[in-house]
Amino acid sequence: MARIINSFESVDRFVTGTVGQPGERAFYIQARFSGSLVTVAIEKTQAQALVERLQILLKEIRKKKEIEIPQKEISVRDDQPLEPPIAEDFRAGVMAITWLNAEAKIMIEAQAISEEIILDGTDSETDESDPKLIPDDDLAGPDLLRVKLSITQVKEFIARTTAVIDAGRAPCTFCGIPIDPNGHLCPRANGYRR
Repeated sequence: MARIINSFESVDRFVTGTVGQPGERAFYIQARFSGSLVTVAIEKTQAQALVERLQILLKEIRKKKEIEIPQKEISVRDDQPLEPPIAEDFRAGVMAITWLNAEAKIMIEAQAISEEIILDGTDSETDESDPKLIPDDDLAGPDLLRVKLSITQVKEFIARTTAVIDAGRAPCTFCGIPIDPNGHLCPRANGYRR
């Protein structure tokens, strides 16, 4: 199957959303531009890591004063559900964030899970480096979603994704493990139900 690269210079909508009940939710990122809609399945931990990295990047940009980042903006957060049909185009494996200084935008890339792992650098067979994004000219590589977002869009994405993550199960006050609707066996309470 040929590789599909969805590359958007700008987007009308870029959001995180879920399907299912807390504890059994499936996480997705949707990007829409004009008539094109791309839905990428992600893990909750990937959503959390993406938010954390974007927050760090915004702090670095603010510190270096590369562009003016408004502290407070009047914006309406997109609280609408994911757009149907919610059928994943692919499941994200490797994700990357890049600051595009000349455009004053942040580029987010999500690459499909692949059997092929690209290692960086050394020719040692025992080197277990992190997998990398496969170059665009590799026509047999995994599918890719690439979007360029303004600072405002990134801040809106962070706010919505944080709200989506926080809408899950509440943590136990003793052990921190998420509590199911029926409770859970708490290790800190010697196995008693909480």
